[in-house]
Amino acid sequence: MTAADTPTRAATSTALPEPLNARPVPRPGRWLSAAVMLVLAAMVVHALVTNPNFRWDTVWLYLRDVNVVRGVGWTLVLTFGSMAIAVVLAVLLAIMRRSDNPVMRSVSWAYIWFFRGTPIYTQLVFWGLISVLYPRLSLGIPFGPEFFVFDTRDVITAFWAALVGLALNEAAYLAEIVRAGLGSVDPGQAQAARALGMTEPRILRRIVLPQAMRVIVPPTGNETISMLKTTSLVVAVPFTLEITYATSAIGTRTFQPIPLLIVAALWYLLITSVLMVGQSAVERYYGRGFDGGATGGRRGRRSGPGSGRGPRRLSRQAAIRGAGTTTDDPFAEVTP
Repeated sequence: MTAADTPTRAATSTALPEPLNARPVPRPGRWLSAAVMLVLAAMVVHALVTNPNFRWDTVWLYLRDVNVVRGVGWTLVLTFGSMAIAVVLAVLLAIMRRSDNPVMRSVSWAYIWFFRGTPIYTQLVFWGLISVLYPRLSLGIPFGPEFFVFDTRDVITAFWAALVGLALNEAAYLAEIVRAGLGSVDPGQAQAARALGMTEPRILRRIVLPQAMRVIVPPTGNETISMLKTTSLVVAVPFTLEITYATSAIGTRTFQPIPLLIVAALWYLLITSVLMVGQSAVERYYGRGFDGGATGGRRGRRSGPGSGRGPRRLSRQAAIRGAGTTTDDPFAEVTP
């Protein structure tokens, strides 16, 4: 091979191939199934809209009712308040479960075993009867003097009983989710951090948890949505201000339970939709670097003169190859 042949061969190797004008494979079954699904969806919409028993006028009237909107607010307070407490407890329980101390491991295991093994409704009933079981609460030395004494009815109201009952039950489930997320991180990274002199709390906060969030966030989002609907069980405490009880009370008073149930369902669907959007955003944030090189969640977007989008974001290797500064074969210029 002469020196004159080298530029020609390099130019040939860097030339991009002509794009293939491939025709897609015809899929009549796909179009047929789509048509069937559209027909079924139209039938469902027709059955909902034309049936007078649903009383859509009543649904629209009470969808903005003051008691219903207040019930939505209390439902959101119970949901996010109990989840915040449960997340803190779950992290502590997961760390205790992974501890070398057998007492810590046993306490964590017993907590998870008890709260996962008993129904949430039964737990809420007991929390509602806490003032009957313990009329007085005190702080002091066990089997010794009492320093502070409280009346249980004044301290643990129906709201706090519902909030604590939901949080303690949810913490048992989230603890296993957090433990699975912590276990998904390579132990070698924690060992490398220890070699650099980092303390265990700092390793957990700066190294392990940020990587474990990719595994923790999706099931935690599902648990949050599930908690939103679990709040309907706080009537066992009893707490009577959340949305399910509020709509049921109105339906009983007006002798129209079905429209009021639809009102509650529509509010639940709206809140769930917002939570799903938020969950997707958080998943994309913590999933950066694990999506095969795509950036910003824009993989697969096309750009062109008429697309109305900016230039397509390429991965680093694709950008280098598209610049034409390298050859497909790195040994083309040195191979005889």
